[in-house]
Amino acid sequence: MLQLSPAQRKLLKSLAHDFKPVVMIGSAGLTEAVLREVARSLDAHELIKIRVLNNDRTERAEHMHTICEALGAAPVQHIGKLLLIYRPAEPPRIRLP
Repeated sequence: MLQLSPAQRKLLKSLAHDFKPVVMIGSAGLTEAVLREVARSLDAHELIKIRVLNNDRTERAEHMHTICEALGAAPVQHIGKLLLIYRPAEPPRIRLP
């Protein structure tokens, strides 16, 4: 899992402010198909929002941790039912401080 500094996290949050969620995790939870879709979206965008249709905050945090561990991504923010995740592309399109 990648680690981000507070300055990098702040920049990524500001960039993602107007983003719409590109992946939704529904009642079936975090399946292999969802992980593949998240990986594909990270390849395309580097920084994505994920909406989790679940009322359990602990489970949402576990989803974020599992996604970041499995895909080598960095957790940026978990606010409400939205997860913000970053994984740099090759070459990186977003320049971090």
